Amino acid sequence: MPSMNKDDVQHLANLSRIELSDRELESFTKEISDILSYVGKVQALVADEVDTEPVLGARYNIFRKDVVTNDPDSHTEALLAEMPAKQGRYLEVKKILNIE
Repeated sequence: MPSMNKDDVQHLANLSRIELSDRELESFTKEISDILSYVGKVQALVADEVDTEPVLGARYNIFRKDVVTNDPDSHTEALLAEMPAKQGRYLEVKKILNIE
């Protein structure tokens, strides 16, 4: 099982530009070693149970063709009719910026 010693933790702290006291160094050394040990156990369990059967048949991506499904300007008139104020084909809005 992988473990870390004080030198490894101090090296990581230096790379991270973190100052650790001796007490913190000892605490982190134990905690990181415990975490690595646990991760090793989980990896061993997952590695033993590799799924070789595809779920719900073959795995593949379903994509639709990228095609235009409506005619250009087919909805323009309906949208323009709903606008409260318009100027040609554009929506007219209240001026909100004061640029001097």
